[in-house]
Amino acid sequence: MGEPMAGHLLAAGHDLRVYSRTRSRASRLLDAGAVWADAPADAACGADVVISIVGFPEDVEEVHLGRRGTLRADELPSVIIDMTTSRPSLAARIADEARARGVEAVDAPVSGGDVGARNAALSIMVGAEPNVFDRVLPLFELLGQTVVLQGGPGAGQHCKMVNQILVAASMIGAVEGLRYADAAGLDGATVLASVSAGAAGSWTITNLAPRILKGDFAPGFFVEHFVKDLRIAMEEADAMGLDLPGLSLAKQAYERLCEAGHGQAGTHALAVAY
Repeated sequence: MGEPMAGHLLAAGHDLRVYSRTRSRASRLLDAGAVWADAPADAACGADVVISIVGFPEDVEEVHLGRRGTLRADELPSVIIDMTTSRPSLAARIADEARARGVEAVDAPVSGGDVGARNAALSIMVGAEPNVFDRVLPLFELLGQTVVLQGGPGAGQHCKMVNQILVAASMIGAVEGLRYADAAGLDGATVLASVSAGAAGSWTITNLAPRILKGDFAPGFFVEHFVKDLRIAMEEADAMGLDLPGLSLAKQAYERLCEAGHGQAGTHALAVAY
């Protein structure tokens, strides 16, 4: 997702220094005028704004707090933005450590997958101080169609947990509904023509259910990353004393899917488990 997102910034006329653990993934950006950096600290050095989007919380920690992280740059950036889905507590910790160095920090996880990233149509959930949000909003508007400040540091990540809980419930409903239709001898596409226009309609039904029927489980969002998200959501729910059995069910189902070797498939590959 980071490659097309960075491409929108470059196309809008911003100067970019880019870093990826796999340089080939940045080749199109480099061909378009971006400059390569050998480490997050090099990319961040003297930058107005640094944006990261990686896989897991440990990656976020390494990128910003590690030995060659953004907050170890010789000339510190002004603002760091992490758009990874990560732990709210880590977002708050990064904000504290950044502020101690005179740097502002923003957590801004996104929803919309690879299609949303390519089309600059993401929903961006932001945790930041209001004045910092206003400062970076023009950048977010190049990347998404819905940009909402949820609160201070960590609030964006909490909102993304809500999003993932809702997605998990929607996916289970879609997969079980299609399984029922098949068992009843109905044509799945014909069923979707009816239910997608009614109260059962959703982004999942419109965008992913047709791919399930075709057996196309190419990822827009990896199962292994969704498992990470659901585990974070479960940890946060437990910490708040919440009993969320639907979330627990989805987490277990996706963990089994990952253990069965489908971690690199899209989240709609849950249908395989049925």
